[in-house]
Amino acid sequence: MSGENSSADDVQADGVQQVWDVVVVGAGPAGASAAYAAAVAGRRVLLLEKAELPRYKTCGGGIIGPSRDALPPGFELPLKDRVHAVTFSNNGRFTRTRRSKQMMFGLINRPEFDQQLVEHAQKAGAELRTGAAVQRVEQHGSAVPDRRTVAVVLQGGETLLARAVVGADGSASRIGAHVGVKVDQVDLGLEAEIPVPETVAEDWKGRVLIDWGPMPGSYGWVFPKEDTLTVGVISARGEGAATKRYLEDFIARLGLAGFEPSISSGHLTRCRADDSPLSRGRVLVCGDAAGLLEPWTREGISFALRSGRLAGEWAVRIAEAHDAVDTRRQALNYAFAIKSGLGVEMSVGKRMLAAFERRPGLFHAALTGFRPAWRAFKEITQGRTTLGELIRSHPLAQRALTAFDPRPAATENTPDEDTADEDAVTS
Repeated sequence: MSGENSSADDVQADGVQQVWDVVVVGAGPAGASAAYAAAVAGRRVLLLEKAELPRYKTCGGGIIGPSRDALPPGFELPLKDRVHAVTFSNNGRFTRTRRSKQMMFGLINRPEFDQQLVEHAQKAGAELRTGAAVQRVEQHGSAVPDRRTVAVVLQGGETLLARAVVGADGSASRIGAHVGVKVDQVDLGLEAEIPVPETVAEDWKGRVLIDWGPMPGSYGWVFPKEDTLTVGVISARGEGAATKRYLEDFIARLGLAGFEPSISSGHLTRCRADDSPLSRGRVLVCGDAAGLLEPWTREGISFALRSGRLAGEWAVRIAEAHDAVDTRRQALNYAFAIKSGLGVEMSVGKRMLAAFERRPGLFHAALTGFRPAWRAFKEITQGRTTLGELIRSHPLAQRALTAFDPRPAATENTPDEDTADEDAVTS
């Protein structure tokens, strides 16, 4: 295993360019999980990251139950706080705090969390190369020696060869563009990291704030991380000025306007359309690059970890495929695995967002005054259930959701996959 930033020795002793089993593009939670899964399977894995690590990412940093369950064995979360209480407000009004005896979720800083995930992938055998920006991938043409190979072209012209490629390069993914990822929901998140005095930090310890915002589908949050508060808001793209104003007003009414943020940042989240592809040839996408996140809360870490692990596992099978038919079968298996789990959660999440956009006050009243709703919130964050399982197993929740959003749940199948050979999901 070579060190970070070292150029991979891609030419073997006989002068023939070496071919990696799996090349993963992007070293966030999705990419690191994919690299770990492929490396644990004993394959030669190269993990590419355009930045130097550790690096900052705009992210609240909440680690819910499904995220914890998807971490590699032996992974110790670098938690900055453990959340036992949530304060809810509806655009600054009707504030109420609800508490839990058991921890609901943990809070991390992304730079050290991502770095730790990468280190686990390296320990499993993956090779990391930072400062490597991918310009494009090619599956045909002069750079590709045969049909079992993908060319990964870096900025500057260097070409790497792989049997399978996993795109985990974020919401503005170049690999996603190659695959043809389509999105039907784009949101703008704005965030400030605000250092605060010890007295202020102590008041927030173990407690987060969730504020339902003034624009349809918007909300804000305060996540405490020792001596810093992560304060952010999110709303539909196209509401940039209103979203910025919401953040400024939110910070002011919290009494935090007098503290200078150490970081102010913004980020677009993109949520996939139901018929968006997850692969093209020997190239898979996962995490933000595939538009995989929870549409209502826009929670993405658990989706990144879970889809990354699946992408790494199926990339190994694609790397072993000897022809286009077998490659397509494995790619369809990957799509089926994603859609039968994460896709179902996303389908329910889209309906929840539609209902929330119409009646945010009712959601606030339920979470602060209706014990079953609060219990469901706790169980989802703790990982005891998912949004999809909750709606399926609770008739009252089904009826409530249908009352606000009468659309049937999506089947999560694209037309061409509906007609695929049965072997595609049974082999």
